[in-house]
Amino acid sequence: MRALIVLWRLTLPSLLRGSAAIAPGERRDPAPSVWAYRYQRLMLTPVYRRLVHVGLPVGLVLLMGALWLASADHRAALATRVESIKDAVQERDAFMVTALEIAGADAALSAAIREVARIDLPVSSFDLDLDALRARITDLTAVRSAQVRVLPGGALEIAVVQRVPVAVWRYADGLRLIDAEGAMTGMIGERGDRADLPLIAGDGAKDAIDEALALFSAAAPIAPRVRGLVRMGERRWDMVLDRDQRILLPTSGAVAALERAIALQQAQGLLDRDVAVVDLRLGERPTLRLNPVALSSLRAQAAAAATPPPAAPIPEDH
Repeated sequence: MRALIVLWRLTLPSLLRGSAAIAPGERRDPAPSVWAYRYQRLMLTPVYRRLVHVGLPVGLVLLMGALWLASADHRAALATRVESIKDAVQERDAFMVTALEIAGADAALSAAIREVARIDLPVSSFDLDLDALRARITDLTAVRSAQVRVLPGGALEIAVVQRVPVAVWRYADGLRLIDAEGAMTGMIGERGDRADLPLIAGDGAKDAIDEALALFSAAAPIAPRVRGLVRMGERRWDMVLDRDQRILLPTSGAVAALERAIALQQAQGLLDRDVAVVDLRLGERPTLRLNPVALSSLRAQAAAAATPPPAAPIPEDH
């Protein structure tokens, strides 16, 4: 490029001055010719000077490049060369990922992450879409958040914050594990697989997980007898105990109502009696429903108490 500019500067003035020879003994007129004068005036214009010194050589080079690229074979050769250079750079050892490290996940979640990641190692870091990979990992129900980065040394690190299940939700399609936010973290085959977690059931149960956890906490004195909570009509809870007993809780103030029932149990052994249902939906008037056997016995005792004793026989006069 520089050689072309120098050549252009040397040849153009000579062309403008002309090539007419001077006769021997003839005195040369020092005044410039008309074309030389016009050229000098034009060259005093900055825009024209840049156009002549830079624009024309650049245009000539571009024209030559365009003519060269007009050939399909030349274009194919150039593309092949560019791809080979690109591959040579991207496949250098400094840019290769050879290991996958997963942090913050248990064995089951780690296996699920490896499954959704679908990474064939070794792979160039230029071929990894870290944003798309992070999106696939966060789509897993057991993952709260995830960070993906390439570490020095060729390791791909996936750091996740795993959701911690706090309850088992019995739903139509099986048993689900849910966390404190009501998000599903996984599924289990049997209740005994996570007997350490409380059980909730019913439509909308996971949406009221905060109240359910508060009820389980309030029921700590009778925890061995608690079997779970059932969401009724997506608006209130029933606490299910062993021996087929139920505590019907109100729509609002359920925790306080349950605490009153537990206080009655501790003071009078309410739940130790032959009671089937403790209805606390009416705060001012709790209701008890007895088991059928106890109810029959109670009715028999009431009937016996209501029957008058037989009259004593009147003695006969002799």
